[in-house]
Amino acid sequence: MSLEMTYLIASNVVIWLGIGGYVFYLAAVQKKLERKLEQLEELSHEQ
Repeated sequence: MSLEMTYLIASNVVIWLGIGGYVFYLAAVQKKLERKLEQLEELSHEQ
C-alpha cells in the first residue's frame, strides 16, 4: 500500500470519527433540551 493511500485511509477514519462524535454530541444536547422542556411544561401546568 502506498503512503498516499495510507494517508487517505487515515484521514477518512478521522473524518468519520469526527462526524460520529458530533452526532453523539447533538444527541446529548437534544436529550438535555428535552428534559428542560419537560420541566418548563410541568411548571406551566402547575400555575
